[in-house]
Amino acid sequence: MSSIIKSVKRWFASPATETSGAGANTQIISRDQHSISRKDISENALKVLYRLSNAGYESFLVGGGVRDILLGLHPKDFDIATNATPEQVKELFRNCRIVGRRFRLAHILFGRDVIEVATFRAHCDDNIQQAKEGMILRDNVYGDIEEDAIRRDFTINALYYNIKDFSVHDYCDGLSDLRKRQLRMIGDPETRYREDPVRMLRVVRLACKLDLSIEQKTLEPIAELSYLLEQVPAARLWEEYRKLFLAGAGKLTFQKLREYGLFHALFPATDRALKHQDTAQAQQTEQLVLDALENTDTRIATEQTVNPAFLMAVMLWQPLLESTEALQQKGNNFNDAFFKSMARVLNAQSQHISIPRRYALVIRDIWSMQLRLPAHHGKKAWSIFEHPRFRAAYDFLLLRSQSDPRQKELADWWTKFQDADANDRRQMLQQTATGKKRRRRKPRNPKRQQASKNRH
Repeated sequence: MSSIIKSVKRWFASPATETSGAGANTQIISRDQHSISRKDISENALKVLYRLSNAGYESFLVGGGVRDILLGLHPKDFDIATNATPEQVKELFRNCRIVGRRFRLAHILFGRDVIEVATFRAHCDDNIQQAKEGMILRDNVYGDIEEDAIRRDFTINALYYNIKDFSVHDYCDGLSDLRKRQLRMIGDPETRYREDPVRMLRVVRLACKLDLSIEQKTLEPIAELSYLLEQVPAARLWEEYRKLFLAGAGKLTFQKLREYGLFHALFPATDRALKHQDTAQAQQTEQLVLDALENTDTRIATEQTVNPAFLMAVMLWQPLLESTEALQQKGNNFNDAFFKSMARVLNAQSQHISIPRRYALVIRDIWSMQLRLPAHHGKKAWSIFEHPRFRAAYDFLLLRSQSDPRQKELADWWTKFQDADANDRRQMLQQTATGKKRRRRKPRNPKRQQASKNRH
């Protein structure tokens, strides 16, 4: 680790290397002038790089893998760019499948590890199908590496590591922006956002994840163009949701999405709850979300597992309560209104971020358990405790208790119950049962008491 840090420091301190023969704006940094080592690249990515190169094709590690290694980080994903077409890549790898409509890609499968291989893209021209607003719908026009670099989103993602001589090719001043720790769009930002509105989300995600500043021209159009996210398929935004909030900087990302006017496009119902006219309620909603995101960031930092369904349940909790209240006002009892609202809220949210069914079921379980947790007596307590979703539901209750003091007593009871031994648990259940009986005992009618006294 120390050697990597020293190498990164040396690289950031060194001036840009002058090059020749690769275009006026191109820099080629030789192996001894940068910090990337093959030790930092996954074995499977190296296999793909070398096989493409040995077959006579150009073969480059590109994008986030190059960027993160230069920043001294340890990337998990490694993308490859080549002049081989997807069909030619498939001929070299039996474990390859071709995916994508908008732009066809080759995925090389090594068990659960997927190495993505993209063919160099050409400049935008009449062969590229675009929507009225400018969003690219179909883009399977191939070009050379310099054209491909210009088509990438940010300068720091247009860095290419050549497996042949281990040099780094920089076509858009990405190395300069890395030194400045700056995120800058390649080309005109408004045009690039119209081509793919998801780039607005990537700006926020990368700036928060990598602690980068956003260049002013890159930032300026975002608030005005945020409505373009409505054109993005909801299924695609599920993956963006996971990248935004489950990458270790979820709390800051949430705050920046709100600041730049993008959060509403992802969670309109939650955004309305955060702007509720009841300030105290809005603050309670915000605190619940912030606590959940901080907890998620901590779990990721300590390499614990996280479930995207849990965070989604938090995001939609206040909309669920508001929908429940609205149905109660129409004559539904609380339980009926609550369970009807679960379907309503999930269906409405799926119009913006499509929630896969397996995650929707987890969300429903977490929510419905919030109604069962107060029934902590006798066999019901054991039934709740043994439920497969108990731990997630309990964690959810703990978060609620942090922003809503009314839930603290219940959360403390379940915390104590989990930590207690068998004897202490029996005593707790007996005490709960006794308290329940006392609450059930009806108070005597004062009028009847007075009548009885008069008779005597």
